[in-house]
Amino acid sequence: MLLAGDIGGTKTTLAIYAPEQGLRAPLAMSTYPSAHYPSLEALARVFLASAVALSVDRACFGVAGPVVEGRATITNLPWVMSEEQLGQALDLRAVRLLNDLEAIAHAVPSLLPSDLRTLNVGQPAPEGARAVIAPGTGLGEAYMTRSRAGYVVHPSEGGHADFAPTTAREIGLLSYLLERHEHVSYELVCSGRGLPNLYAYLKERGAAPESAWLAAQLAAATDPTPVIVGAALDAASPDPLAVATLRAFLAILGAEAGNLALKVLATGGVYLGGGMPPRILPFFDDDTFLRAFTQKGRFAELLARVPVHIILHPTAALLGAASYGIGVLGLA
Repeated sequence: MLLAGDIGGTKTTLAIYAPEQGLRAPLAMSTYPSAHYPSLEALARVFLASAVALSVDRACFGVAGPVVEGRATITNLPWVMSEEQLGQALDLRAVRLLNDLEAIAHAVPSLLPSDLRTLNVGQPAPEGARAVIAPGTGLGEAYMTRSRAGYVVHPSEGGHADFAPTTAREIGLLSYLLERHEHVSYELVCSGRGLPNLYAYLKERGAAPESAWLAAQLAAATDPTPVIVGAALDAASPDPLAVATLRAFLAILGAEAGNLALKVLATGGVYLGGGMPPRILPFFDDDTFLRAFTQKGRFAELLARVPVHIILHPTAALLGAASYGIGVLGLA
């Protein structure tokens, strides 16, 4: 059996798979707050102890950080992992570590129409590259190219590339953040951890007045991001400043998704993963995202033909880690 995991800065989901049961039917699955554990080994031991009747001998983990020569560090969590160390600590025959976006990309071929919300049907090129961009706690990017054997997945750390503003307001945002940070990446403005930066800038700029009740909630919150999102999505009385924050977020996400599509020529489609897009689905109903996605001068027509989908599957990275692990660790 295979132990698979989606290891994130906020939460970790672990599951056990038997290949004959398929990817949609894990034998056991649990989610844990990552920061409550000192290491992946400690967390995995807790999970495996709860599933003592299931004997695993191999593992594959998608991790939110770069993987180099079998070693990884979680970008937003103080964990250091290695395939060799995990194998010894958990008594496993084989372990593979994947970047979490690499894992999501491995899940894309297994996604069903019900796992997606299509923003742009486009005209997909059957042999075209595909791209994945995923704003969650951080911002991840990956892409897939075709080969004779199928799609080959390529990891990336594009979310840490320099933020490139496209409007006068975004130029002001860059200046605002450069006064406070040595390096302003896309992740700093286009992720869960980046959303409060947008809110603070728009508040200072006077984009909308800050509500007293929202200011009080933010002051008391350990994590301001869900408070801002909740205030923007309030159906009865959406908060204007929170709404402006999410619209700014979508414009930046759309622009960077378009950048990624151009860089890898993703004529096969762009997939939005991560936790943020499914949480803010109503904000995709207008053209904020797609307008920013296609606004690339003479390449606007090409990008208008690129399919764009939101991944709704709640554990896509786990699905991809399991798919990869079953395929390469001798379980298929």
